[in-house]
Amino acid sequence: MLRILSLKFGRVYRCGKFLFIVAFFVILLMNTHNLFASFQRNELTDRRFIGLNKCPACFGTSWCRKFMNGQVTFEMWGRLRFLDFFNVKNVYFAQYGEPREGTRRVVLKRLGSNQELAEIDQKICKRATGRPRCDLIQGMYKTEFAQLNGDVRLLTPEVVEGWSDLVHCPSQRLLDRVVRRYAETKDSGSFLLKNLKDTERMQLLMTLAFNPEPLVLQSFPSDEGWPFAKYLGACGRMVAVNYVGEELWSFYNAPWEKRVDLAKQLMDIAEQLTNNDFDFALYLLDVSFDNFAVGPRDGKVIVVDAENIIVADKRLIKQNKPENYDVWYESRYEECDKEACLSFSKDILCSRVTVDHNYYAICQNLLSRFATWRGTTGGLLHDPPANLVKDGRLTALLDQCTRPQKQYGRFQAAKELREYLTELTQLSNTNR
Repeated sequence: MLRILSLKFGRVYRCGKFLFIVAFFVILLMNTHNLFASFQRNELTDRRFIGLNKCPACFGTSWCRKFMNGQVTFEMWGRLRFLDFFNVKNVYFAQYGEPREGTRRVVLKRLGSNQELAEIDQKICKRATGRPRCDLIQGMYKTEFAQLNGDVRLLTPEVVEGWSDLVHCPSQRLLDRVVRRYAETKDSGSFLLKNLKDTERMQLLMTLAFNPEPLVLQSFPSDEGWPFAKYLGACGRMVAVNYVGEELWSFYNAPWEKRVDLAKQLMDIAEQLTNNDFDFALYLLDVSFDNFAVGPRDGKVIVVDAENIIVADKRLIKQNKPENYDVWYESRYEECDKEACLSFSKDILCSRVTVDHNYYAICQNLLSRFATWRGTTGGLLHDPPANLVKDGRLTALLDQCTRPQKQYGRFQAAKELREYLTELTQLSNTNR
């Protein structure tokens, strides 16, 4: 019986694969004219394609000269517009060239799906006119994005609190940092909002409300050691960031020694974002194999999707002393029927000084046997060598980091896991 079912399934799979290939070539034939046209022109010089015609309802203009001069070009597959159907996240790979520096790979992001971008246009129009459609440029000047005019000196917490994860619980110190490091102005370096032009101010506020990822990358730059991709610039509704490398998922079946090194780096990221000299805790709310990448040369792990990050100011928490602020908070493990699930309370993350959320997120969704992604289970540290299985320490630490059996057990387990992974990494380097 099983043999018959296996044969039937095999035939269905081959038939489905054949139909997919046929459908793909049919689409190619139907788009032959557009196909040749796509290779002949650089759509990244088209104002409408990159959304420059929608400014100031956009993300910035600092890279517009590079786009308009043809210095940024799609890589081959990125030029085929009919493939956009599969590119739901609107993320593209491109080449950026400088006369003296040559070309390098960059990543272009629209910061949302087509539907999400259309929805923000509708929201702007509804706030401005009460209708879902309007002259977007004129509409921007009738929204809250334009109300903070040149007479407003500072960007304050009560104005933007709750607009996005970045400012779920903003402090004045955080907002000053965001304004001072805003890269879409020629006069960056000042925390005074009034020093920005009206259009720059509206672009900053729209980015903060729609998708604050560019502001996270600017406020916590890779040049200062933060584990994020480097922000390069924007033109209209297209943002450019540095290409880091292949996504973490590509290393799921890498040699054991490589996976141990990556796991150690992930735990180091969890520690850095939780405890640092700046007293800002950056909590990762969306942790999956697709949101991290690995450098091809240095093997460094980097966060490549920084949209869903809460920034809590520990200095402000200590100053305001909300209820139970000094009680350690341990995230609760909860079973979920979806991939990359996390359980958390944004309000608690914003009101406690000591929180284990980042350790919990990395262990549960990436490292431990409880991690699930693309139909797999077992996490990045699956199938350890026989001697480690027999020893049992690694499995025990991963389990305690994910599902601690005693109060505050995850804090100790995370510390010991980092140390143990460091030992394993050093041992691997010694044996080479």
